[in-house]
Amino acid sequence: MITLVLGGAKSGKSLYAEKIAIQSQKKLIYIATAQAYDNEMEQRIILHQHRRIEQNVNWHTIEEPIALANLLEQFNKKVQTDNHYLVLIDCLTLWLTNLLCKLDQEQRQLEIDAFLDLLSHSQLDIILVSNETGLGIVPMDQLSRQFIDLAGSLHQQIALLADRVILTVAGLPLTLKGIL
Repeated sequence: MITLVLGGAKSGKSLYAEKIAIQSQKKLIYIATAQAYDNEMEQRIILHQHRRIEQNVNWHTIEEPIALANLLEQFNKKVQTDNHYLVLIDCLTLWLTNLLCKLDQEQRQLEIDAFLDLLSHSQLDIILVSNETGLGIVPMDQLSRQFIDLAGSLHQQIALLADRVILTVAGLPLTLKGIL
């Protein structure tokens, strides 16, 4: 089952995704895509880490800023013998930022295509967390517009594949597709 959890910054999307992951009672794998390039981002990462520790749940955390498809393929192979895994990826928009900053357009598209291809045939239970970025004004600079376009396109493609799509606003989930 694929679940996409969207929301704005500080909308409660990560906390909600963690809650539904814990309720699954599966072996939990947390894939973190964030990288701390400044103190503020470092504090955000620490906040997420502490929250998972306080949940008193055994999260197996892996930090992977770029190669999500390769990493998921490893777990996809495991699920064929042990279907007790749930993978939570937080967050796709940070992953896209990493792709934009570190890869050229061709490499970036290869990573995105590989990720979408894996999602289309994966047997894993996956929860994807991402920022809904297209609700504001169109940014003035080219990189920001490129990012918003990439995120919007990625979200649409994942939403087609997903069993559930949830939008969080003010900590409240709104089901856009599927059943909670």
